[in-house]
Amino acid sequence: MSKTKNHTNHNQNKKAHRNGIKKPKTYRHPSLKGVCPKFLRNQRFAKRGTLLAGIKAKVAAKAAAVSA
Repeated sequence: MSKTKNHTNHNQNKKAHRNGIKKPKTYRHPSLKGVCPKFLRNQRFAKRGTLLAGIKAKVAAKAAAVSA
């Protein structure tokens, strides 16, 4: 027997496309597992700050609408 043929790509493309080559599923909120804890802590404070700023802006707009 011949010992020269070690690899062939024959039929691999057809096999791969039989069920379609699919993109990996993307989720709405990707996992933050393994992310730097310093970054996560800062992100938490930043989220809270933007949330509070939005609430304050809403209250101010409502007050301006009532007085006008």
